[in-house]
Amino acid sequence: MHVVAFEHVEFGYASGRPVLRDLDLTVEAGEFLALAGPNGGGKTTLLRLALGLERPTSGRVLLFGEPARELRDRTRIGYLAQRSQVALRAPVTVREVVEAGRTALRPFRRLRRPDHAAIDSAIDRVGLAPLARRPLNQLSGGQQQRAFIAKALAAEPSLLVLDEPTTGVDVEAQEALAALLERLHSELAVTILYASHEFGAVEPFVHRIVLVRERIVFDGRPSELPGVWHDPSHAHA
Repeated sequence: MHVVAFEHVEFGYASGRPVLRDLDLTVEAGEFLALAGPNGGGKTTLLRLALGLERPTSGRVLLFGEPARELRDRTRIGYLAQRSQVALRAPVTVREVVEAGRTALRPFRRLRRPDHAAIDSAIDRVGLAPLARRPLNQLSGGQQQRAFIAKALAAEPSLLVLDEPTTGVDVEAQEALAALLERLHSELAVTILYASHEFGAVEPFVHRIVLVRERIVFDGRPSELPGVWHDPSHAHA
């Protein structure tokens, strides 16, 4: 089943050059796919199109078989956007952050026992149970990212989308995050769409890497990558 499908998609903002050109891409159920490429190459725009947050200039984007902007059941998606410094300064605990991911399922309703169980499970899966009552702004960058992943998992999604999740964290934290995502992918059978200009940490785990520079310039197994792309420093080029 195609979880995401781009069909002859082009996209450009009104005031600038095209961001994406002639894009055809499918993401299958259960895949762990990495989107890589330089900053400004179109990765975040591609994710926003996939989630229905932007409308293509031409072509169409399907999400779970429906036009992405018209998807009725948004709870099937867990989305980790690029980190907001405002959110990190807010005086909220890990559990409060994760609860917000579950509350989105039932706005203006009290959380019930199954909701609390899902929240506890999400926090435990990312290894933050001992820190659940700790203010988010007292955690390391890697721990903060785990909290936001738990927030995305709290709704028990079918698709987990992560945009630059390793920004601002050290190499050790990047490797730990990659191992966590592999475990979540295996245990939950969730489809993962992971975008970053630094993909070295997840390379051993992903099924496919798609390199984006306005167009798709590579789509295949990590072992088939041109040698220059195995050095993360070249991803900034």
